[in-house]
Amino acid sequence: MSNIRNVVVVGAGTMGSGIALVSAATGHSTSVVDLNAQVLEKARGEIEKNAARLGRKFFKDDPQAAGALVAETLGRVKYCAELEAAVREADLVIEAIVENVKIKQEFFKKIDEIAPQHTIFVSNTSSLSIVELGSVTKREDRFAGFHFFNPVPLMKLVEVIKTDKTSQETNATLLAFGGALGKTCISCKDTPGFIVNRLLLTIISEALGMLERGDASLKDIDTALKLGLGHPMGPFELMDMIGLDVTLNIMQERQARNPSDLSLRPSPTLVKLVSENKLGVKNGEGFFNYK
Repeated sequence: MSNIRNVVVVGAGTMGSGIALVSAATGHSTSVVDLNAQVLEKARGEIEKNAARLGRKFFKDDPQAAGALVAETLGRVKYCAELEAAVREADLVIEAIVENVKIKQEFFKKIDEIAPQHTIFVSNTSSLSIVELGSVTKREDRFAGFHFFNPVPLMKLVEVIKTDKTSQETNATLLAFGGALGKTCISCKDTPGFIVNRLLLTIISEALGMLERGDASLKDIDTALKLGLGHPMGPFELMDMIGLDVTLNIMQERQARNPSDLSLRPSPTLVKLVSENKLGVKNGEGFFNYK
């Protein structure tokens, strides 16, 4: 059983708002923090909309019960632009901000001085080194990776990343917390890409290479993986859902750690699309058009 009661999610984007909804829906007092008031307000709308969907999903034939679930869930969520105030009573802080090592380190260093001694810090990063992120804090034993998948309310998996400095107690607490969220937790060492993205990037890189060489169209590559390998969506559809900027960040981070390996060079196609602000589903256009 998890002893985590008060959860703070920092970063109110797609991942942060999804994590906050799942946290609140499973009985946890949850604060969503973002310094951008517009992003915070958008997150409120997304959480309210998706809470209603959860209510209909679990109580399809009982509108009263569905309404009660929605009301209880939304009643557990607070929206906050004051980081310091939010983390002062946190049992767990989940970071879901931009995929940039320095920005994340600055964030963790800042809250390390404010949060209670018992508070566990986790990063929802999909690719960055957890031990490197935690190295700026004085609580490396209470620091780990806790990687959700998009869309958070629907995806059942969470990767729990234990570094050499993460305590067994912290790891056990996070595994229990993941279970309390209704997720299936898998454990992984602090290795680049963890499990899922380590495997996924190989597929994505090869799919992009095939497209750029003219081996096949992106629609046919997507169809091949869906009908030939049983994947629920193809690599291009998946990149659009993840966000092309996020995918590119992961590739650039991987290349930065292995600069002599030319095979890790980010795809020119991906670089071009991101430079044109074609980021995928979240802004209406990526490899496919969603407008």
